[in-house]
Amino acid sequence: MANLRIELVKSLNGRHDKHIATAKSLGLTKIGDARVQPDNPQTRGKIAQIGYLVKVTEE
Repeated sequence: MANLRIELVKSLNGRHDKHIATAKSLGLTKIGDARVQPDNPQTRGKIAQIGYLVKVTEE
């Protein structure tokens, strides 16, 4: 199964509470944090919600 590397590139300050919670559920709390997540519909949905805050690369 493929994996996605997700990196937080913009600050969470002043964002919607749901977007902050989504970022934290992916393990992203500070700018520059990166996590590897499985490529599945749940992860893709989270990325779709906060896509303007993160950079995604396939591994």
